[in-house]
Amino acid sequence: MKKALVCGVSGQDGAYLARLLLREGYEVYGTSRDAQSSHFSNLRALKIRDEVKVVSMALTDFRSVLQILSRVQPNEVYNLAGQSSVGLSFQQPVETLESIATGTLNLLEAIRFTSLPIKMYNAGSSECFGNTEARGADETTPFRPRSPYAVAKAAAFWEVANYREAYDLFACSGILFNHESPLRPERFVTKKIIAAACRIAKGSKEKLHLGNITIRRDWGWAAEYVEAMWRMLQQEKADDFVIASGSAFSLEEFVEEAFSSVQLDWKDSVLTDPDLLRPTDIAFGVGNPTKARRLLGWEAENSMRNVVKMMIDEEMAKA
Repeated sequence: MKKALVCGVSGQDGAYLARLLLREGYEVYGTSRDAQSSHFSNLRALKIRDEVKVVSMALTDFRSVLQILSRVQPNEVYNLAGQSSVGLSFQQPVETLESIATGTLNLLEAIRFTSLPIKMYNAGSSECFGNTEARGADETTPFRPRSPYAVAKAAAFWEVANYREAYDLFACSGILFNHESPLRPERFVTKKIIAAACRIAKGSKEKLHLGNITIRRDWGWAAEYVEAMWRMLQQEKADDFVIASGSAFSLEEFVEEAFSSVQLDWKDSVLTDPDLLRPTDIAFGVGNPTKARRLLGWEAENSMRNVVKMMIDEEMAKA
């Protein structure tokens, strides 16, 4: 039985990935900074909490990483941990850089130190590209990060590439564009929109405050995107891949789709709030997943509208 270590198993992607790995017959270990006090609500939501072995590990502490790798001796490691909010990174740039860039470096160095035959996946981000324009970013598109989060992710990406080339580690990055699900916390704008639309549909008189709704993003379904992560580690040779749907929609279109799904006119409930505007933002973000389609056999099946509908259905059922 293969062993997989999922760093950041309590997040959206970590939970969906753990479920996929269990279905593929893996023994799954998941890390959290304090596994004893973490609730692992996403694992519970997917009804897999009892099947995942949880361990405490702090990616920013090299000794902690080394201990867990030596103890678990996994075949595959998935690095999904670290600060995950672009907006929050402007307020906490140091923590963002340490948790992502230093954390990734500690993991790579610990794998090298142990000499274990570990395959490592690193969670990259489309934020590294900055504005992609309508052409769509692929694996050869230069990085132009526009947030502390994107800077940290770009640094981690090049760390992985360097260790792959210099030390012959099987290490790769998935450069994922936006991918959503009901497991998103409400600090993410997509879940914020979905939750507000459902509450208003049930009688709430609140107004939904949003920042720039003209931005365009490439949205997909998180449960599909984790399969691409897994497929990357099943290849004979480590390589980096852009994972995206290939289509971009404005945040206004996302809002309109959400509110129309519950028979509401979004214009009656949405206000633009200058306080929610970011110091720098990406106007247009869309990916070109041709390489993933060709080499991984992976392709996004759900468009933005399907994603909105599934999130609305889940939120209404929960309410």
